[in-house]
Amino acid sequence: MLGTLRRIVQEVSTAPDLPSALAITVNRIRDAMGVAACTVYLADEDNREYVLMATAGLNPQAVGRVRLNARQGLIGLVAERREPLNLEDAPLHPRFYPVCEVCEDDYHAFLGVPLIQYRRVLGVLTVQHPTIRQFESNEVDFLVTIAAQLASTLNHAILSGTTQELLNPLVVGTRALQGVPGAPGVVIGTVAIPHLLAELEDVPDRPTTEPAAEEARFRTAVAQVEQELRAASDRLAPLLPPTEQALFTVYRMILSSDSLIGETLAGIRAGCWAPAAWRDAVMSRIRLLEQAEDPYLSTRAEDLRDLGRRVLNHLRAVPTTPPSDSPPRRCVLVAEEMSVAHLAAVPPEQLAAIVCLRGSALSHVALLARAMGIPAVMGLGDRPLGRFEGCEIIVDGYHGRVYVNPDPALRAEYRQLIAADAELSAELEALREQPAETRDGYRIPLYAKAGLLTDIAAARACGAEGIGLYRTEFAFMVRESFPGEEEQCQIYRRMLEAFAPEPVVMRTLDIGGDKTLPYFTIEENNPFLGWRGMRFTLDHPDIFLTQLRAMLRANAGLGNLRILFPMITTVEEVDEALRLLKHAYLELEEDGWPAARPQVGVMIEIPSAAWQAGQLASRVDFLSVGTNDLTQYLLAVDRDNARVARLYDHLHPAMLKTIAHIIESGHLTGRPVNLCGEMAADPGAAVLMLGMGIDSLSASTVSVPRVKWAVRSFTYAEARELARQALELDTVWQVRRLINETLRRVGLGEIVHDLD
Repeated sequence: MLGTLRRIVQEVSTAPDLPSALAITVNRIRDAMGVAACTVYLADEDNREYVLMATAGLNPQAVGRVRLNARQGLIGLVAERREPLNLEDAPLHPRFYPVCEVCEDDYHAFLGVPLIQYRRVLGVLTVQHPTIRQFESNEVDFLVTIAAQLASTLNHAILSGTTQELLNPLVVGTRALQGVPGAPGVVIGTVAIPHLLAELEDVPDRPTTEPAAEEARFRTAVAQVEQELRAASDRLAPLLPPTEQALFTVYRMILSSDSLIGETLAGIRAGCWAPAAWRDAVMSRIRLLEQAEDPYLSTRAEDLRDLGRRVLNHLRAVPTTPPSDSPPRRCVLVAEEMSVAHLAAVPPEQLAAIVCLRGSALSHVALLARAMGIPAVMGLGDRPLGRFEGCEIIVDGYHGRVYVNPDPALRAEYRQLIAADAELSAELEALREQPAETRDGYRIPLYAKAGLLTDIAAARACGAEGIGLYRTEFAFMVRESFPGEEEQCQIYRRMLEAFAPEPVVMRTLDIGGDKTLPYFTIEENNPFLGWRGMRFTLDHPDIFLTQLRAMLRANAGLGNLRILFPMITTVEEVDEALRLLKHAYLELEEDGWPAARPQVGVMIEIPSAAWQAGQLASRVDFLSVGTNDLTQYLLAVDRDNARVARLYDHLHPAMLKTIAHIIESGHLTGRPVNLCGEMAADPGAAVLMLGMGIDSLSASTVSVPRVKWAVRSFTYAEARELARQALELDTVWQVRRLINETLRRVGLGEIVHDLD
């Protein structure tokens, strides 16, 4: 039946909608298995019922009308057991429940299999026949395999809201599409989907009898793209550092190339229409760049391809067609993947939020969203984007939830939340100059995180006492080659000067995992367990020494630099890194460069480092707990994987016990322990960490005021009691309930929605 199975799967996957897919499924299964009836029941979770949604062989008038209680009949039994039920004479079974509307009185043989995806029972698939017999094992296997495919289709429909519309047409707009929190905040806006750019390879050959008109059309398209690039560059200039702004300069330089323009015009004058002439000129250069096998040239090929698409987009438009409608006033950009160019297409005052089907809270666009102060939801998974265009949407960046076409009650609830957020932000502004100090006078340093020079103003404005984590890799990621010592020194110097004498913790280059360099490709089957962090830099001492020299030179005369080594797995790595740091310092002395020795720390991000925290602490000046990766590695959860993302939680009891061990180990050696990552940005978790004895916190700039407010609402004794109780709990749910109840008790109910 393998060929039959493939044909059914193919038909179902290309069905125009869910009802069609279900109808195809039941009819094809009935024919393939030679049974009298095939039926699909879907789960209505809101009403705890199973609804007949498609049948071939039973009464078609019963579709959508027959509803069975979740524990009723053989359908309920299959769902309860979560395994196939194969009966030779179904009416004799004690759970058999006759439903007169479906007309199944003459059927005896029964086979039912659950439709399960991500542990959820989405429905039940059944086949029935008048003969008294059990279905054979190959028939059971066939139906189970079909059920697995159908469950995937159903899950997609559930995520897009299709099944909810079918099951309960009157309850649309109340279900959340679950993603990953990218940037905090709540927005109600209108969806805009960036239009896909035309593919150069798809342009057909076509002659022209009016070369002069084609040439004019081409020059107009080039001018329009130049104008777009200039406007985009101006629009994003206040938000991006010079290194990222340079991308637009590169585009304009390519576009003004005499040879590229000249070759296109020559093709037009030879009788070719403009799109094909442009295609040939661009593709010939792309092929040459791709053949060079050089990462830098390969990146330039992608730049050229993107530029080619942009011009082609204008060429494909009919000259008399008016320009596309401007973005909505409260624009929520929704795309599979988001680029800086997408953001630049919307005026900053109109861009309300970002939603990405791909990516994580640590992806570049999420970091930009946080820097811009707009909510973002990432990793929403496979969704039918076409259904979203122009829809009203609620973006909940606190929980990573999205509601499309929300009903009035939900909209009203979120409007109240938005108003409360605005009121709270005004109150928090008054705390900017106040320290993160408990009601009984215990003070904890509260630092900000940064990755771009543009973060300096935001870190200053939020009231942070320094930079607890400066991600130096961003200066590498936005370039076309490894930055030299002098350029790095200037970047680091500006950051150190902006906060002197307050500390700036600079993490050495941390690439790998989900952070890649466009000019240095690392291809691995499992990048998160591969060549990343210190593993990479120790294998490339030339790159590492250049960065260390730049940092030490930048610290001259300031003395507020702290260097942090990431992704440490062994004490040998720390010893080698310290040896290279000393070597860099001695080199600068010999070369006559002024430099200053900094404090040095290591990031505790993986279990091996956590359980050697004492030995690591004895070699350095401080420890820093990186909660994002530590949670991922400790719980064995890829936070970007939608199938297991729900298991990723920094308040897992194992995380709390591990952090407690790290703090104790650091303090036993007399070393302070900092905490950074999304956990430090969680107000309730921050108070919990305070009670566990953490020495400082490093949060995102938008989270610093909330964390400060939470700390100032407790006494140190209350925080310690919260930590004591939390460490005795067994589940994440228990820990979160404890924190929420504690926050409400001290009058912080306004930020409980950050944790629920």
